[in-house]
Amino acid sequence: MLREPRFTLYGHPQPLRRFVIVPSARSIGPQPATNGSQFAEAYADEDIVLQTARSLAHELGLFSVTPAAGSVLRLLAAAGSAKAVVEIGTGTGVSGVWLLRGMRADGVLTTIDVENEHQRIARRIFAEAGFAPSRTRIITGRALDVLPRLADGAYDLVFVDADPTEFGACADEALRLLRPGGALVINGVLAGGRIADPSARDVETLTIRETVRSVRESEEWIPAVISSGGGLLTAVKR
Repeated sequence: MLREPRFTLYGHPQPLRRFVIVPSARSIGPQPATNGSQFAEAYADEDIVLQTARSLAHELGLFSVTPAAGSVLRLLAAAGSAKAVVEIGTGTGVSGVWLLRGMRADGVLTTIDVENEHQRIARRIFAEAGFAPSRTRIITGRALDVLPRLADGAYDLVFVDADPTEFGACADEALRLLRPGGALVINGVLAGGRIADPSARDVETLTIRETVRSVRESEEWIPAVISSGGGLLTAVKR
């Protein structure tokens, strides 16, 4: 008999049935709905573990990668046969599960977040998804404090899902951390459509524009923007 998954929220165990399943997570700002994007989101089918992690994120007011964006993460991890991955922004484990499902069976996900409570939930989600504790290294702290302590050229993929004002600094750290051929992925670069609106001059949008421009013009990256979810800036290190 299968046991009912239970998760700890605000220090209290919660049964799975307590949570309302959210069919699609928000990213940075509202995203325009089209038949094509709706099909892409539905195509990336999520199991009960991912649905639960998504609902927990929604309840906590957190943004998670959409199913379509998550499937891109899994694809990139699998295509690169990723063994060592850095995730900036653990949340409740949505993107972490997608990444782990694409990584090698002996791969380790290093995931960083400032919120210890969120990471406790993510740890349970990873366990419910069937991943041994040895598959994850969960670090609590600010990304820009933690990243300098990680080894140069030791990682296959760096995923950034954090404060947009730190995108540029995280991209700089990723260039150091990645091996040649490794991939950088930054979530939310379309900024709810603001990235293409010349009148949008807020700090977040300006920082995202500068990061996208800098990566595109750098001779050290081979970049592309993928429109899945909130927009993924993806770049391979030369």
